[in-house]
Amino acid sequence: MTTETQARSLFDPEILRPALLESVRKLDPRVQVRNPVMFVVEIGAVITTVAWLIQVFGGGPLGGGHEPAGFTLAVTVWLWLTVVFANLAEALAEGRGRAQAASLRAMRTETTATLRDGGEKSAAELTRGDVVVILAGEPIPGDGTVIEGIASVDESAITGESAPVIREAGGDRSAVTGGTRVLSDRIVVEITQEPGKSFLDRMIALVEGAERRKTPNEIALGILLAALTLIFIIVIVSLRPFALFADTELSETTLIALLIALIPTTIGALLSAIGIAGMDRLVRRNVLALSGRAVEASGDCDVLLLDKTGTITLGNREATEFVPMPGVTEAELAEAAQMSSLADETPEGRSIVVLAKGFGIREHDFAQHGEPTFVPFTAQTRMSGVDFNGTRLRKGAGDSIESWVTEEGGRPPAELKAELDRIGREGGTPLAVARNERVLGVIYLKDVVKEGMKARFDQLRAMGIRTIMVTGDNKLTAAKIAEEAGVDDFLAEATPERKLELIKEQQSDGRLVAMTGDGTNDAPALAQADVGVAMNTGTQAAREAGNMVDLDSNPTKLIEIVEVGKQLLITRGALTTFSIANDVAKYFAILPAMFAATYAVGSGSGPLDALNVMSLGTPESAILSAVIFNALIIPLLIPLSLRGVRYRPIGATGLLRRNMLIYGLGGLVVPFIGIKLIDLVVHNLLGA
Repeated sequence: MTTETQARSLFDPEILRPALLESVRKLDPRVQVRNPVMFVVEIGAVITTVAWLIQVFGGGPLGGGHEPAGFTLAVTVWLWLTVVFANLAEALAEGRGRAQAASLRAMRTETTATLRDGGEKSAAELTRGDVVVILAGEPIPGDGTVIEGIASVDESAITGESAPVIREAGGDRSAVTGGTRVLSDRIVVEITQEPGKSFLDRMIALVEGAERRKTPNEIALGILLAALTLIFIIVIVSLRPFALFADTELSETTLIALLIALIPTTIGALLSAIGIAGMDRLVRRNVLALSGRAVEASGDCDVLLLDKTGTITLGNREATEFVPMPGVTEAELAEAAQMSSLADETPEGRSIVVLAKGFGIREHDFAQHGEPTFVPFTAQTRMSGVDFNGTRLRKGAGDSIESWVTEEGGRPPAELKAELDRIGREGGTPLAVARNERVLGVIYLKDVVKEGMKARFDQLRAMGIRTIMVTGDNKLTAAKIAEEAGVDDFLAEATPERKLELIKEQQSDGRLVAMTGDGTNDAPALAQADVGVAMNTGTQAAREAGNMVDLDSNPTKLIEIVEVGKQLLITRGALTTFSIANDVAKYFAILPAMFAATYAVGSGSGPLDALNVMSLGTPESAILSAVIFNALIIPLLIPLSLRGVRYRPIGATGLLRRNMLIYGLGGLVVPFIGIKLIDLVVHNLLGA
C-alpha cells in the first residue's frame, strides 16, 4: 500500500506523541493483566511506591534492610518506566496501524448507488444480492462481482498502483472492491458484501489491530512466560525465610528488584509489538492477512504450490521457431502461419505474426482475396484458421490438424509426429499448420520462464522449503519447464481435485502447505491449504476461501509472504533468546548485592565474592543499575521488534547457530557492559 505512513520513520512525532499518551493509559490494571509478565512488574511498582511513601512519612524499609528512601524511589521510578516502555512498544506498533487506517478512511466516500431496477441506495445501505450500475467516473459503492460489461478500474486507492486494471463479467477477473473507481465504459455489479463488512472495513480493522487475535505460538509463549514468572515468584518468596535464617535483612524493594531481574521482562514487553509489526509488514506489501495465524503459518510453511502460468512463466507462450515439413520452405510456412493468425487476438497469435515479420513477411490485406471467412478456435476442434479464394488454412493442435488433413483427403507426413514429440519433450507447445490437404509444418510455442526464478527457488531450497509447480500441461512439457525453472517437483494435467489431493497428501506427512489461486476452481485447494493466498483480481469464491488476499494480484508474492512470516518467527525467537540470556548477567549483579552484609561481598574474602564478577560499587548501586538496564533495554529493542530481524535463507541449523551467536552471546555480554557502565554513574551519584 503506497501511503505516507510507509515512508515514516519508526519514531515519527505524529505517531510517537499519541503512543506516549497511550502507553500511560495502558497502565490500567485491566489492560496489563493480559500480559502476566508486565502485570507482575506493575504490581511490584505499586508495592515499592507504597514502601517509599512509608519511608517518606517516617517508617523504615518494608521487610527490613537499611536502604534510604531515595534508593526506594529510584527503584520505583524505573519499575514504572519498565511498564511504560513495554506499553510504548505496543502503542507504537498500534499507532502505525492507526495511521494507515486513517489514510484508508480518508478514501471512503459516501456515494449513492444506482440500482439496476431504477432505484437508488446509499453505499452504506447496500446488502448482499443488490445489483448496481456503475458508469465511467463513478466510484464502486461496495465489494462485488461484475455480472455484465467490461471496464477499466482505478484501484490505486487500495493497491497504490496507478495503472488501471480491467474488470469484466465472467472469468477470474470479475471481482471489484468498494472505494475504487470506474474509469471507462459501464459495468453491472452484484454486491457480495454484508453491511459493515466490506473489504475496506476489514482492512481498517486489521491495521488498527481490532481483529488481531493472538496466534497459537504467541499463546504458547505467553503461557511459558507466565509459568516462568510464577516459578520466580515462588523462588523470591522462599528467599524471605532463607534471609531470616542467615540473619540478613532483605527489604521488599530488594526482593522485588530481584524478581523483575529474574522474570523475562524484555520479551514479555515486546511480544505483542512483534506480532502486530509482522502483520503490518504484510499490509505494507499489499497483502491482507485475515488472521495472525495465517502470518505465523506462512513462516512455518515447508511446501509451496505455485501455478506455472503467470507465476513461474511470463504467462503467455511465444512463437520462437517455424519447423517446415519436407518440400516446404520456412518462408512458405511463415506466411501461412501468419495468415492463419491474423484474426487471432491471443498473445500466442500475435507472437506468430511478429515472428513471421522476421522473414520479411508483412501482414496481408485479405481484400485482394475476396471476403475471407475466419474460423474461430473452439475447445471441440482445437484449431482455428481462415478460408479465402478456395484456400483453407488451419492452425491448431497436432492431432486435430492430422485428423482435419485426413478428412480433406491428404496424408500427414511421417516427420510431423517426430517434430510434435520433440517439441513436447523440450517443454514447448507445438501447433501444426495445414493448407488444404497438406501439412506445411509446425510452430514452436515456448513458455518463457521469468528471469531470476531459478535463483528464487534456490533461496527457498536453502530455507528448507520444497516447491511444487502446478500446471495443466502434459507431463513432458511440465517436466521441461520444471527443470528450467529449478522447482523441486511438479503436478501435470492438474485438476481442482488433484490439487486438493496433493495438498492433503503433503499435510498428512506433517507439512504445512501454501498456495496461490484466483479462480473458483482454486477455492477448495485455497481453503485446504495452511496458507491460501487469493488474488484480489480473482473470483469472490477464491477470496473467501483463502486466508490472505494479495491486493497486487502478483502470484510470486507468495515467496515474499513466506519471507515475512519467517522474519516474524525469527524476530520472536531472537528476542526471546536475548531476553533469557540477559537475565543471567542481572543475577550476577543482584544476588551478591543481596547478601553483601552477611557474606562480606566485595571485601575480597566473602564466600559469595566470586559472584561479584563485575566489581559493582555497592549493593544499592548494583541493584539499581540492574533495574535501570532492565528498563532501558526495552525501548532500545523497539526498532528491532518493529522492523524485524533480517531474514537470510540459511536453513534451520544455520539459523539456530546465528541466533545463539548474535542474540544468545549478545544477551550475555551486553548486560555485563551496560550494568557496569550504569553502576559507575549510579555509584558516583549515590556516593555524592
